[in-house]
Amino acid sequence: MSPVFPMLTVLTMFYYMCLRRRARTATRGEMMNSHRTIESNSRTSPLNAEVVQYAKEVVDFSSHYGSENSMSYTMWNLAGVPNVFPSSGDFTQTAVFRTYGTWWDQCPSAFLPFKRTPHNFQSQDYVELTFEQQVYPTAVHVLETYHPGAVIRILACSANPYSPSPPAEVRWEILWSERPTKVNASQARQFKPCIKQINFPTNLIRLEINSSLLDYYTELDAVVLHGMKEKPVLSLKTSLIDMNDLEDDDYEEEDGCGMDNLNKKFSSTALKEGPNNGYFDKLPYELIQLILNHLTLPDLCRLAQTCKLLHQHCCDPLQYIHLNLQPYWAKLNDTSLEFLQARCTLVQWLNLSWTGNRGFISVAGFSRFLKVCGSELVRLELSCSHFLNETCLEVISEMCPDLQDLNLSSCDKLPPQAFNHIAKLCSLKRLVLYRTKVEQTALLSILNFCSELQHLSLGSCIMIEDYDVIASMIGAKCKKLRTLDLWRCKNITENGIAELASGCPLLEELDLGWCPTLQSSTGCFARLARQLPNLQKLFLTANRSVCDTDIEELACNCIRLRQLDILGKDAIYKFF
Repeated sequence: MSPVFPMLTVLTMFYYMCLRRRARTATRGEMMNSHRTIESNSRTSPLNAEVVQYAKEVVDFSSHYGSENSMSYTMWNLAGVPNVFPSSGDFTQTAVFRTYGTWWDQCPSAFLPFKRTPHNFQSQDYVELTFEQQVYPTAVHVLETYHPGAVIRILACSANPYSPSPPAEVRWEILWSERPTKVNASQARQFKPCIKQINFPTNLIRLEINSSLLDYYTELDAVVLHGMKEKPVLSLKTSLIDMNDLEDDDYEEEDGCGMDNLNKKFSSTALKEGPNNGYFDKLPYELIQLILNHLTLPDLCRLAQTCKLLHQHCCDPLQYIHLNLQPYWAKLNDTSLEFLQARCTLVQWLNLSWTGNRGFISVAGFSRFLKVCGSELVRLELSCSHFLNETCLEVISEMCPDLQDLNLSSCDKLPPQAFNHIAKLCSLKRLVLYRTKVEQTALLSILNFCSELQHLSLGSCIMIEDYDVIASMIGAKCKKLRTLDLWRCKNITENGIAELASGCPLLEELDLGWCPTLQSSTGCFARLARQLPNLQKLFLTANRSVCDTDIEELACNCIRLRQLDILGKDAIYKFF
């Protein structure tokens, strides 16, 4: 045998080892630098070049600072190329959410938190964006122009909003997630989180927001989606997401929380015969119930499959008196509600906000659930639940006779005639109609019959023709009213303010921000100060007519005042 062949064999093995080492080095490099990986993919696969695109359209969002009839400070500014970036500062051409900081949770109208909310679900707002082409995402860049740091989660959807036929399955996948963190800068930045790779193309991206740590409103200018038309070759790239952030995440498939698996958890599966229940048999029933009360809903469903004793405890309707399903919006469907029915016959607080969109929950499924579980309800949260229609509100009015708290915030697809059914809920104490199409006739009927109202939100209700008429009815009928939101009501005048001030002396919170028809020269603000001594929060945002006399009246008469917004006034006042 020629000595050449052993030499070739050794060289071949050496070459193979070099390739292996290079491959391992490349893998580590991918984990350290996702952008370098993108460039490498583009060079090695020219036929699958990276596609870079700005958002084509804003299709859904939970709130915005702007008006429904303009573009200033609205979510619609996120569509298209940047208007402001890389400039920093407060610009009307950006997208701004409705709230920031913690003070919104400290005012009289603040919502009480739900029990069993997973600690890793901290989203307060969201916006959904579509893009022209479906791609396998390699990067998502968010152009933040003022007070960055509010984005805490980015998700991708498998459904194509521009497809002529509905998808067989709608799936959401988390690309990146992080707990709220404080960013000690207000300047513009291009936020470029390291996203994980997914196995389906997308042109629908969702940003979820938490503004609680911000010192002022965050402002977003544009969103850029980078991706490949074909699935990248390096499909095993490891995400740099901190897995501690997802330890209770109910979107992780390997954790058994896909749509089917979530429904299996909700279902009452047959338990096999096993050993005795150990020391749990010796504990009082009430003590076990108290212990289980600290578990999240998925954990409660998992525990129900361990033994018969715990199955009995986990299925006890007393464990579901407060039921928050908002954290599971991406997985909840009709089947989930059906599985939960037997456990929720005593539910008093129910949160279905953000759920059911894109066909996940049907009108029939929602109606069946309420017919079984609605009789004890006193609080129902349905913010941004776009599956709702007139039939749903009719079912609510019939099945929930003792309802005291109804939140329909940003349910902007509800037809105007649907709101007439709310007038049947005579026990209502809180009603949130922010960004809905409620009309004047329906609202007058609600105010006439729901005289127990203590909290009322009518912010950005653009279908109301005459707010003075509404204010007059509020003053005449809602004597127990404590908080009133008239943010961006377009035509209230000093006459309406006078009716409010005289008819609702218990008011602790009043939002008159961006109400252009109110003028200090009429004495309306001074009258408020003198007639509403219990005020703790007053918003007069963007009203340039506020004068020194108004401020002096507030300081002298409203000694409990804690929050005063006169942003837009030429001078800045501080009270201690």
